[in-house]
Amino acid sequence: MIYRETTLKDAWLIELEPRGDERGSFARSMCREEFLQHGMAGDYVQQNTSVSAQRGTLRGLHYQIQPYAEAKLIRCIRGAIVDVIVDLREDSPSYLQHEAFELTDRNRHQLYVPPGFAHSFQTLVDDTEVSYLVSAPYTPHAERGLRFNDERLGIVWPLPVSTMSDKDRSWPLIDERVEKLF
Repeated sequence: MIYRETTLKDAWLIELEPRGDERGSFARSMCREEFLQHGMAGDYVQQNTSVSAQRGTLRGLHYQIQPYAEAKLIRCIRGAIVDVIVDLREDSPSYLQHEAFELTDRNRHQLYVPPGFAHSFQTLVDDTEVSYLVSAPYTPHAERGLRFNDERLGIVWPLPVSTMSDKDRSWPLIDERVEKLF
């Protein structure tokens, strides 16, 4: 695997290195020892899969508060997405900054999202499937979110939103929050 630093502290873009022969190809997509060497979480407790039927579907921005904060390892296994992460750690040099990554079934890139980040993605094609590992279980009372179109964040989505849950559409703006973000 090739580890590429992002502009956001502690987040990584990981490029798989497939090896091919007459059978097809093989690539490692997770190595605990290498992850720990790069300061990433090495233990995961759950794997999730989401399937979005429509191009333009937007999910997020999601995160969990302490002590339930989770790291995520995200990969698009069918289709294509733009994945956006936002650093919510007040002591971070990249606090409230965001970065976008194109993850596709062709480029096979993965995104490591550390605890303390909000995460969201928008599908670029129909019938897109995303798989991700998380380092902490989903904990409903610790779930939080931010509004996808918060002007303070300045995220520019590549497509008009075609589908979004009511919950994601109604997350508060950053300035409406009454508790610390993270």
